[in-house]
Amino acid sequence: MIRRTLLEWESIRYGDAADEIPVLAAERIAAVASASPLASRRGGILEHGRKAIRARGVVGVIAASGCTLEILPKIDVPGEEGGRATGNIRRRLVHMLAVALDLKIEAGQITALDWQRETMLEILVRLFSEKLVDAVRQGIPRRYVEHADDLPVLRGRLNVTRQFTTLAVAPSRLACRYDALTPDIALNRIMKAAITRLSRIARTPDNQHRLRELAFAYADIAPVPVPALRWRDVVLDRTNERWRELLNLARLLLGERFQTTSGGGSEGFSLMFEMNTLFEEYVARMLRSALSHTDLRVVSQGGRLYCLEDEDRRQIFQTRPDILIKRGDAVLQVIDTKWKRITGRIDDPKRGVSQADVYQMMAYGRLYQCGKLTLLYPHHRETGCEEGLIGNYAVNSSSDRLELFSIDLSHSDRLKARLAAACLPRGAEPEN
Repeated sequence: MIRRTLLEWESIRYGDAADEIPVLAAERIAAVASASPLASRRGGILEHGRKAIRARGVVGVIAASGCTLEILPKIDVPGEEGGRATGNIRRRLVHMLAVALDLKIEAGQITALDWQRETMLEILVRLFSEKLVDAVRQGIPRRYVEHADDLPVLRGRLNVTRQFTTLAVAPSRLACRYDALTPDIALNRIMKAAITRLSRIARTPDNQHRLRELAFAYADIAPVPVPALRWRDVVLDRTNERWRELLNLARLLLGERFQTTSGGGSEGFSLMFEMNTLFEEYVARMLRSALSHTDLRVVSQGGRLYCLEDEDRRQIFQTRPDILIKRGDAVLQVIDTKWKRITGRIDDPKRGVSQADVYQMMAYGRLYQCGKLTLLYPHHRETGCEEGLIGNYAVNSSSDRLELFSIDLSHSDRLKARLAAACLPRGAEPEN
């Protein structure tokens, strides 16, 4: 099995060396990547050149026959190199997914060696399969489902209309409607679909063994293709609340959150994450936690005010700021998250900030009557300064301020305090 790892926007050359990829393997990987639904929306996941393939701004795992390419986000890990740095990047990415999906990952559940040795996909498969094994041991959920059948004896209640029309010539049969307790419900069908898909792509013996055990446990559940799964039919209440985490993980692995999956046959499989979306959700959830003890409220993808109105008074060009910080109905701050790497001041006085992003923030300030505008980026060492407030600009002809703020994703222990510092008024105490 050929397995290679690179960071987003990095290239890997063709060849047989450890830091290269064979031409045939690269062609297979590129073919699977081009078939991903995400590729059509972003203009491609990989750049397939004559001498190398280059990752773009998408991370995840692309698996083809006999080869796997893992693309990880560019997250600085100071003081570490090689496998240790790669393992820590995987750990940070899984942490972001856990926060965004309300998952609990116990300390020590995955060892430092596992983070270095296994791909992100195998780690996610392990988390899912271990949690599902524990849940199945406590019992597969069942619900009462209504059935309609023609029986020799009455069960439940009689379907009078069918009995005296269709069955009028067959009085030996009774048209019955009854409720039966069954495990063949939407939640279990989703779990079986996840087990079936992961069984085809898991490579480690431990993952394969657990998935085989789970396939046996779900043998009586009807198989349903992934596109036909009825997610809205899942009912979570106090009797099965413990399945919420597993449902979120299955939604992630089957392509319903932050990414698109493709595959299902032997040709290949891809699990690709849109880091812009994941970073936004991660920041929003961390901010809610950091500001939970205050009177401030975090609203993600809210606002939805329109920029223009035509002659028919019809509003057009709706806005959806990433994050609004509100007190009551008043908008105190507009935050736009950007999964981009800003530069040092010496290299570029604009620090690599997009002019379109600045124009967008100006529009937000006007529409939402908000004087505090923040562009929030992941921190990295090339910024030439410490994380936190790295730029503070006055907006001409107004009292508004545009801030550039960065957060170091390699230090989750202080992340909430840093985010709170970006939002709380001066003198207020952030939550630790």
